[in-house]
Amino acid sequence: MRELTRAEEQVMQVLWKLKKGFVKDILEHFDDPKPAYNTISTIVRILQDKGFVDHKAYGRTHEYYPLVSKDDYSKSHLSNFVNDYFSNSFGKMVSFFAKENHISVKEMEEIMKIMQNEVKKQKSKK
Repeated sequence: MRELTRAEEQVMQVLWKLKKGFVKDILEHFDDPKPAYNTISTIVRILQDKGFVDHKAYGRTHEYYPLVSKDDYSKSHLSNFVNDYFSNSFGKMVSFFAKENHISVKEMEEIMKIMQNEVKKQKSKK
């Protein structure tokens, strides 16, 4: 799956939240100073060309909706991130953030509980 630019990702975040919307609807969800209408319109058309959104036409007006779910994009994006920066090792990634103090003790405990539950699930499947 292709990676999105920051601007494209911002528009997709709005569309994932809205489920569908016109350019004016998307624009309403941006903070002031809002980007120009034409800027959002251009980004949406780029997203359509990339296969992330499609539209339903109402005359000359288009209502856009996501073709790629937020979960699917997140999985792909995170996988690429881990591959590119942590040699495809989620363990190295977690270790990095823990060592850099970007993860609190409470968050580490929550991660350990999740991991313990996953280990139990995978062992019970065998």
